[in-house]
Amino acid sequence: MIKKQIKTKKEDIVNYWFFEQMVDEGGLSVDAAEAHERCWRCGCEKRLERCHIIPESLGGKDEPSNFVLLCHRCHIENPNISDPEIMWDWIRAYRVSFYDTFWSILGAKEYEFIYNKSIENEIIDLGIDIDDKLKDFIEINIKELFKEISYHYGHPYLNTATCAGLYRMLIKRIAKEYGKKLPPLDYNRKRTFWGF
Repeated sequence: MIKKQIKTKKEDIVNYWFFEQMVDEGGLSVDAAEAHERCWRCGCEKRLERCHIIPESLGGKDEPSNFVLLCHRCHIENPNISDPEIMWDWIRAYRVSFYDTFWSILGAKEYEFIYNKSIENEIIDLGIDIDDKLKDFIEINIKELFKEISYHYGHPYLNTATCAGLYRMLIKRIAKEYGKKLPPLDYNRKRTFWGF
C-alpha cells in the first residue's frame, strides 16, 4: 500500500486550532506562539510531524481539522481510533506546565511504578530532610550520573526506563551520602498500576 502524501501544511494546522477554533491552550503543553515548533503533547522543541486525529485508514481527511502537530516520539504513541475526542483527551492528560520537563516527569512515574514509591517519598522514608544541602547534592550528582547512562541504539532520547534508572542511582548515592540503607525491594508487593 502506497502512503498518500499529506497536503495540509503545518501552518494551516496551527492557524486552524489556535486562531480559528481557539483551542484552550491551558490544557496543552504548548501555547499558540510556539505551536509550530513544540510538540503539542510533550512540549519539547522538536521537528514536528502532522499526526492524523482520525487515521486515514479509518476515514480521516487531509484537512487542518484532522491534524495535530507532534514530535516523532509522541506521534508513534498517539491513539489511532475513529473518535476525535480521544486524541484531545490524550494530549491534555499529559499536559506539563514547563517546557522540556515531560520526559523527566514520565521517568519519575516509571520510577514509582518500578519501586512502588515516589522519589520524594523514597527520600522522606530514608529520614532525610529535603533541604538546600540535599538539593545541591542532587544537582551536582545528577550531572555526574549522566556519564553513567546512554541512549538506546538508534534513539536520540532517553527512554523512561533509563530516566527511572538514573533516579534510582541518584537515590542510592543520596542514601550512601547520608549513611542510610535502602530497604530491600518486595517484588511480591501489590502493584499500584491497575491493581496488578
